[in-house]
Amino acid sequence: MKDILTAPFVEEMRKTTANMYRLGWDERNGGNISLMLEEREAAEYLDLNDPVRILPLGFDAMPVAGRIFIVTGTGRYFKNVDADPETNLGIVRISQDGRAAELLWGYRDGGTFTSEFPAHLMSHMARLSVDPLNRVIMHSHPTCTLAMNYVHELDEKKLTHTLWEMCTECIVVFPDGVGVLPWMLCGTNSIGEATAEKMKEFRLVIWAMHGIYGAGRTMDEAFGLIETVEKAAQVYMLTSHLPRINTIRDEQLKELAEHFGVNYRRDFLNLS
Repeated sequence: MKDILTAPFVEEMRKTTANMYRLGWDERNGGNISLMLEEREAAEYLDLNDPVRILPLGFDAMPVAGRIFIVTGTGRYFKNVDADPETNLGIVRISQDGRAAELLWGYRDGGTFTSEFPAHLMSHMARLSVDPLNRVIMHSHPTCTLAMNYVHELDEKKLTHTLWEMCTECIVVFPDGVGVLPWMLCGTNSIGEATAEKMKEFRLVIWAMHGIYGAGRTMDEAFGLIETVEKAAQVYMLTSHLPRINTIRDEQLKELAEHFGVNYRRDFLNLS
């Protein structure tokens, strides 16, 4: 059996968490990632018939029963993942009854998955219902996106429209827009359920005054979605207090979306 520390999915988690910490998106133990693995790729590195521990989920995850995930641990700092992945990451398989996670590797010091793993699983289930190839859920606290929450209306259409105006690439990268939730208590099933409902429509969901959730088929896609929103939010925060002399007009946003062949939210534009 191959060395788990050489697995591409472990290396990807190490690099991504380090990069997110470097960018200032995931201070202290803020943020979490879950990546769904194929059974065949996990089986190259792990004995799938010998779970280390059983970890209760606290909700019914039957739609992803049998699925395997690598997920960041609760209370773990992203800055420490690269140096000690076996303590700060875990690989779990959802039990056949959907009520527990079978720990296959990781959380070496007796830890467990992030408190927001149930919210991740709910979002995985929602995204899989609209995109069977979705594999990643990523949560972080990007600085400018968070700052924008305090000075911009938390309305999905208005917020998306503003972000689209900030960079020419935005409507092409996230043509489905950005979902928004009001402030809610984190680490609960309630916020997980609300996020999952939004994830049926959006790949990006802002948790007001907290952070953002991104979904994707790959780690790069989920990361790139959040990265693009954060750049747009940064441009907004740098310019919002100044007179607006130039902007990308709605007709130009429509032209961009149609040129690149993306399925954009026409109802988020103000077209005559």
